[in-house]
Amino acid sequence: MTTSILTDNSLKFLEEYLNNASPTGYEWDGQKLWMNYLKPYVDEFFTDTYGTAVGVINPKAKFKVVIEGHADEISWYVNYICDSGLLYVIRNGGSDHQIAPSKIVNIHTKNGIIKGVFGWPAIHTRNKAKEEAPKPDNIFIDVGAKDKEEVEKMGIHVGCVITYPDQFHILNGDKFVCRALDNRMGGFMIAEVARLLHENKTKLPFGLYITNSVQEEIGLRGAEMIAERIKPNVAIVTDVTHDTTTPMIDKKKQGLAEIGCGPVIAYAPAVQQKLRDLIVNTAEKKLIPFQRAALSRATGTDTDAFAYSNGGVASALISLPLRYMHTTVEMVHRDDVENVIKLIYETLLNIKDGETFSYFD
Repeated sequence: MTTSILTDNSLKFLEEYLNNASPTGYEWDGQKLWMNYLKPYVDEFFTDTYGTAVGVINPKAKFKVVIEGHADEISWYVNYICDSGLLYVIRNGGSDHQIAPSKIVNIHTKNGIIKGVFGWPAIHTRNKAKEEAPKPDNIFIDVGAKDKEEVEKMGIHVGCVITYPDQFHILNGDKFVCRALDNRMGGFMIAEVARLLHENKTKLPFGLYITNSVQEEIGLRGAEMIAERIKPNVAIVTDVTHDTTTPMIDKKKQGLAEIGCGPVIAYAPAVQQKLRDLIVNTAEKKLIPFQRAALSRATGTDTDAFAYSNGGVASALISLPLRYMHTTVEMVHRDDVENVIKLIYETLLNIKDGETFSYFD
């Protein structure tokens, strides 16, 4: 393996993949892009009813290892259209109401994308003594319509999903910035693992299930469904975690993680200790920089869905440190992206066919 993992073709795919909207419950266009990129590197695909996509290497093998990310991004739903033609919204996932005012939005309708803006009273008109902060019940979208009837003629109705159009760019040569890095970076990184296995002609002694799950943002639902279908023996999940070095974050509560300092390996009840130790040992042996995070009770990621499925699956979490989660300017470091890919790849090379990771062996 070369020092630099990402290629021009990788970055081209990443940009296309991130710029495409894949809101929770509507991930299929992004999944098609992902499967098309992954196609040369796997033996077969399957999908499920709700859109989770799985590329498989060695599909006939009995022992099954999953590497997983999730495909969906946070968004909004149209919840109410008032007589004056303004739209009020509810969350689809953990969308942040505080960043909404003055943002441009894409409203997805059967007639295509309708543009709108989250409006907000001008600073000159606000009552400074009683100034309101943005809240879920006072933010609204203006599509330029004079009334409700005109809105409906545009094809907008209650239930239309709303996304932000912010697109991928690179800051200072090595910081990737976009909405929806949480967690299409995960889907991208596991696809890159499959590419490296193919290009390096690596033969695995087990079946590898490269899994891009849907509906993580509303409760790990896609992972729950696909775990029951695959019935894996091992699952390595990758998601994002908070860079806690930026202002207004309490490190004593959130722990310490920083972009550019390596993948974050999780310590939590859902993380199987022997599998986690294998990952740590692999990082140390291969000189891959890494950080640690302690997570109380649930990890809050698809790790939980895999770990507690099928009577218990040895599962672990490797996270990508990220700034400004659930905003339109999420930021990760290129070095961390490459090191997550390296760590997953090298860990797979150390998993043996039939390994139980039992504490009692």
